[in-house]
Amino acid sequence: MKAFCRDCFRAFDAPPPRCPTCGSPRIAAHPELDRLTIAHMDCDAFYASVEKRDRPELRDRPVIVGGGKRGVVTTCCYIARISGVRSAMPMFKALKLCPEAVVIKPDFTKYRAESKRILGLAADLTPLIQPLSLDEAWLDLSGTERLHGAPPALTLARLQARIEAETGLTVSIGLAPNKFLAKIASDLDKPRGFSVIGAEAAAFLAPRPVRILPGVGPAMVATLEKAGFRTVGDLARADRKVLADRWGAHGLRLSELAHGRDTRSVNPNEARKAISAETTFNDDLSRLGDLEDRLAPLCERVARQARTAGVAGRVVTLKLRATDFRIVTRRRTLPVATQTAHTLFKVGRELLAREATGQPWRLIGVGIADLVDAAEAGADFFAEDERRALASERSVDALRDRFGPGAVTSGRLLRARGTYREE
Repeated sequence: MKAFCRDCFRAFDAPPPRCPTCGSPRIAAHPELDRLTIAHMDCDAFYASVEKRDRPELRDRPVIVGGGKRGVVTTCCYIARISGVRSAMPMFKALKLCPEAVVIKPDFTKYRAESKRILGLAADLTPLIQPLSLDEAWLDLSGTERLHGAPPALTLARLQARIEAETGLTVSIGLAPNKFLAKIASDLDKPRGFSVIGAEAAAFLAPRPVRILPGVGPAMVATLEKAGFRTVGDLARADRKVLADRWGAHGLRLSELAHGRDTRSVNPNEARKAISAETTFNDDLSRLGDLEDRLAPLCERVARQARTAGVAGRVVTLKLRATDFRIVTRRRTLPVATQTAHTLFKVGRELLAREATGQPWRLIGVGIADLVDAAEAGADFFAEDERRALASERSVDALRDRFGPGAVTSGRLLRARGTYREE
């Protein structure tokens, strides 16, 4: 099989311009189509698509999911993207580009439920699923041909159609020999895309800018370009020793990626690296007490997510964004891993006190990193405070699960909720 119809799934030895069975022009074709097994599945404009599905009157409207005028764009639909709106863009800039957009506050409870539903459908095909976030995951379908009676490519196309039929949401799929290339492929033909990268990977990557490589952020892009490496091809042609001497193991990793090589396996048990939450204020804040009021509910949200995921963090991180959009981050390593809002807030407010010196801030965030299994949280002999806090917060979790999220709260949270909106 070198090609198949993505609508009726008829297979071909050579790709026709249209399917002779159903007339569809959506033909997937590649010389290695029947051999590749690693896929990256990415939901199309996930949060915005969920909102449009639930509110059909918004189908033909530009939709932005995010905070208020001082917040940022969490995601947006493809109609809004035509106007230049992008994720992480300041909301005031997004609304200037697309003033007719409908802005919707994120509903992560709903998005998590839909994510679980989609991953559940994928789990019917393979146990080797590694989520990256709520809206994307890697899948390994090696050895599933006999089970499903079809090559992985055809099985994935059927999954794509099933997700759309059963959830009303669409996904794009990238198929390749490894995780890096699969993720690149999934972004080539959105929405409802199905793209393949195989042996042609090095030639495909060569003209692309270095920023497409994982682990290459804006600072690294500037460093690489200053050193004469503007494209992936520049890195591929470079001597590995030169890259290693300059950037160590990261330089060797860049060389491998530039050649389209990635030895990482799809690992369902790979630990999540961090959990965080943040909020942008309607008005700049400088007083420590006001900032603490915004910090407290974020600590509760992060801690609840950690307990739900069965993990705890050894490192607490604080994030602040100034009025000029400069970001300040502070972190502290804990003697005992935590999954409680009590410890998060205690450490977070200490870090915050050093920065709350009168300067106005527009955003605050908190998180935990260096995650471990929850069994390690509070296991130390000297962690009695953590154990007591954990028992108390688990009791609150149970009450909120039974009677609703507002069943138990605190004076600080009530005060905070009366004066700001979380994003």
